[in-house]
Amino acid sequence: MLEINQLRFDYGCDTASAMQFDLQIQAGEVLSLIGPSGSGKSTLLSLIAGFLTPRSGQILLDGGSLEKLSVAERPVSIVFQQHNLFPHLDLYTNVAIGVDPSLRLTRQQAGAVTAALERLGLVGLERRKPGELSGGQRQRVTLARTMVRERKILLLDEAFAALGPALREELIELVKNLVKEKNMAALLVSHQPRDALIASARTAFICEGRVAELTATRELLEESQLPQVRSYLGSV
Repeated sequence: MLEINQLRFDYGCDTASAMQFDLQIQAGEVLSLIGPSGSGKSTLLSLIAGFLTPRSGQILLDGGSLEKLSVAERPVSIVFQQHNLFPHLDLYTNVAIGVDPSLRLTRQQAGAVTAALERLGLVGLERRKPGELSGGQRQRVTLARTMVRERKILLLDEAFAALGPALREELIELVKNLVKEKNMAALLVSHQPRDALIASARTAFICEGRVAELTATRELLEESQLPQVRSYLGSV
């Protein structure tokens, strides 16, 4: 389980509007985060990943604290809208570097890379560079690298925003299966309510640096009485 307990943060310019987050994400769960731009969704992911330092509070994984760990030490993989692939490296190497940056892979590790490529439908493209791939293929490479990293926390920050509806749904289903198989705790930030509906049994609505509501996804989207939620969703 990933637990976020009274995690406080501000950007130093307005401490009166400090953010505070409280969440629990079960192993094997994809919890979606929706809410207005600037509400704190990406900030929360950055705090978990270690890119930002909280003023107080706890980030716990299976009861163990993560706050004092460096970015490299944290058991976190993060996927952004921009794929963060090395343009000069081929597809296979971009995935293998997630196992060992030195690329000195054991036979077992090389087998894991090959298995990830097969799982993501990338066999036959191993020697192509990122610039030779479609947007969906590049995002698959990123997910393959996530598979071989074997981290317990997966953070997705608008990871599928640039993709069409059918491809979005396909990759979200892949992520759901990956999270269950690897027993990961995952957070998905999206501005598309349908992404949350497909990905998550539960969804949190983030507003003004707080978890304003956390409930079953369909209940949140269809029945929430919070004015902020209804205003955000509009006629969706």
